[in-house]
Amino acid sequence: MPKSAALLPAVLAAAVSACPAKVQAAEFTVAVPEAAAVERRSVAYACEDGGALTVDYINAADVSLAVFAWQDATVVAAVGPSGSGARYVGGRYVWWTKGAAATLHDALAGPDAAPLASCRATP
Repeated sequence: MPKSAALLPAVLAAAVSACPAKVQAAEFTVAVPEAAAVERRSVAYACEDGGALTVDYINAADVSLAVFAWQDATVVAAVGPSGSGARYVGGRYVWWTKGAAATLHDALAGPDAAPLASCRATP
């Protein structure tokens, strides 16, 4: 039997905490192998434009998610192939991290578009 119940609270808590006031949270379940431990960590980022972004990273077995609020939406992004660093894709957004640096891109804007946000993890 999958260990979906263990991952559900972490995903829901991250989605609810990342939701702006105008966005309502929805439930979903991700099934992972029974023996998989669920790890969750929250990272605060300071962005070049003076803004801040908090990302909840949720990992269990081969499931890796990044959950954060951007504008009026909650983004739930799954890790995907990356030449360097970690690349998370959720809807039209790509969250790319390497060390303490992170950038948010609009995948629909094209590969040469400037990032929506350039940030660094805060200590």
